[in-house]
Amino acid sequence: MNAIIKSLVAGLVVYAGMGPVFAQDDSLQVVPVELFTCNFHEGKGPGDLDAVVDKWNDWADKARIDDYAAWTLTPFYFGADQTFDVIWLGAGKSGVALGKAQDLYNAENAGLHAAFDEVLSCDAHVNFASIPYKLPEKSKTPTDSVLTFSDCTLKEGATFVALGAAMQEWAQHLSDAGSDTSIWHWWPVYGGGGEEFSFKWLEAHENFADLGADFDRYGNGGGYVLNNRLFRHMLSCDSSRAYLAKSRRYVQLR
Repeated sequence: MNAIIKSLVAGLVVYAGMGPVFAQDDSLQVVPVELFTCNFHEGKGPGDLDAVVDKWNDWADKARIDDYAAWTLTPFYFGADQTFDVIWLGAGKSGVALGKAQDLYNAENAGLHAAFDEVLSCDAHVNFASIPYKLPEKSKTPTDSVLTFSDCTLKEGATFVALGAAMQEWAQHLSDAGSDTSIWHWWPVYGGGGEEFSFKWLEAHENFADLGADFDRYGNGGGYVLNNRLFRHMLSCDSSRAYLAKSRRYVQLR
């Protein structure tokens, strides 16, 4: 197990005694997620991907895969260094659930691997440990949504437990202000190497209007004052990228 994850697990044990920190169900469950960054082959596009995903879902139904959720992410707000067309995001209810789905796909995928390869070329496959700080109502897995990602680095002296306490206060502030956003931190585990960040700060909004409402809460409602007080001394985060997330296979993860 990655040394970072060992420290996270230790921090979660300490953190669990601090009260209702994480989401509405006080869950400390770490969820494994995988990302593929991909480009369409010349002459291929979203419609071709939709057709393969439909076949993949039929295969998953027959294989009774009921513990793996999936989305595709299309860049909306992005920079010149993001050269991919689409991201495949998958999440398992547990590490074992994700691994079993991967084992089954690798062993017998009914030609789906070749079908995906005809549409897409993927240059990265990475795994993260997803830790929740603010979950949707009744911890429902997000469906179609707007996802934002920021890369964040812990400053010298900052600890996971201190970050968790700050996140608790920030999540409560957002809830009190009427925000429905969901928040996770994703810590890298497999497939990367040489990351120049500690974790990815991920937020999910139902639509761009909800994203804009949080923009107003932060900029015009004074949220930046609390945010600076809580995080400026412990985190350095870059600007967020935003993606249109399309639900491809729905599973209740918690």
